[in-house]
Amino acid sequence: MKPLPSRRDWLARRTFLRGLGVSMALPWMESRNVWAGDVPPAAGAGAAEATAPTRLAVLFSGNGFHAKEWWAKGEGEAMELGAVLAPLHDFRTRLNFIKGLYNAEALKGNIHSSQTGNILSGAPLASGGEIRSGTSVDQFVAQRHGRSTKVPSLVLGCEKSNASVHKNYSMLYSSHISWTSPTSPTPLEIYPALAFDRLFKDESTREDVSVLDAVREDAEDFRRTVSRGDQRKLDEYLDSVRDVERRIESAGKRGELQGWKPVLAGPDMPRPADGVPQDIADHMRLMSDILVLAFMTDSTRVCTLKLNNDHSSLRFPNLGVDYMIHHLLSHSDTPDWLKVNQFFIGQLAHICRRLDSVQEGERTALDNTAILYCSSMMSGHHDASQLPVVLVGGGGGKIAGGRVLDYSGQEQRQMCRLYMSLLDVCGTPVDAFGDATAKLAEI
Repeated sequence: MKPLPSRRDWLARRTFLRGLGVSMALPWMESRNVWAGDVPPAAGAGAAEATAPTRLAVLFSGNGFHAKEWWAKGEGEAMELGAVLAPLHDFRTRLNFIKGLYNAEALKGNIHSSQTGNILSGAPLASGGEIRSGTSVDQFVAQRHGRSTKVPSLVLGCEKSNASVHKNYSMLYSSHISWTSPTSPTPLEIYPALAFDRLFKDESTREDVSVLDAVREDAEDFRRTVSRGDQRKLDEYLDSVRDVERRIESAGKRGELQGWKPVLAGPDMPRPADGVPQDIADHMRLMSDILVLAFMTDSTRVCTLKLNNDHSSLRFPNLGVDYMIHHLLSHSDTPDWLKVNQFFIGQLAHICRRLDSVQEGERTALDNTAILYCSSMMSGHHDASQLPVVLVGGGGGKIAGGRVLDYSGQEQRQMCRLYMSLLDVCGTPVDAFGDATAKLAEI
């Protein structure tokens, strides 16, 4: 068998816009009919038409949802969604509402950290403050396909990690859903500027330079080599990069993470340039846009976005809900809790809308993406006997939508069966994952 090319060789075949200390991967260009990261056919093979890659995104929010408003029924255009999922109405035909799956290992501790640290692996968790979980499904994909992109995986968050211990389990479990190995949670990036730099700036760069300014000359040269349609796509893409740059700059000037309370009336040091927005709505939307941008540029094909921690302390003054932190609010099915739920699902809807606006041949970027949204419990009452799960997107044409899939009452309803299906969609089939030995036939 011919050995796989090294990551260096593979990246060398990519098409990048380059400048001083900066490299920026290009989106799909139909007139060239290739993805920059695709390996050319073997000698003598037919020139098969290239297709856009399949991507995997996982979004997570802690503490579950409003118990009475997380539901869906019907199918296709006739599908009805509960109030929590109302922001996804326009995507109901691309959506799978999956009911009844659970993680058996999460039932052992019955607290937030023991229900979150293995949400993407199904692995047993070590207690007593020790750190041991399992490699998560996103990193399983990244470790096998990450060489084809500049960034093997992008792991984003909107709330800082918590390293304390709660009821005999490390709170690192509540803070991380992505695990590179059983003992190593994947580094979580909460700073939009640093996430952006990871996509577009070389590690050696030290200059605070606009990505677009750095690659302007190369972009102008490249523009002359593609069709008018691709020139418009290139212009739209560069405009979106500039928009993210401007918003990151604005975020850095306004403040730190929401919930941070200064001990001084004013700063006693210069404000760091690469901060994060003070407003949680700006922070989540910016991270959502960076996820989309990463997929649009093929800088990565695997991304997780943890909107908040389980046992979260975020507040939501942007919604007029500033009297109680997220964790405590989750214990009551109030109108304000529903409002917060819809705000979180709104981030997923925004990502879907943006991906669906990106045409990649006959499909859109949403058609070529599988987006899993989940939480570690059904509601704030710690019920993990079944997990709230929504799957949106076509997974490269492999996933049908507009369905309610109910596994309640079935003996084999492990969450890891869904992960086996997603691994298959991503071109990484396995015989077993976590506590599952068979994928969900419907996915």
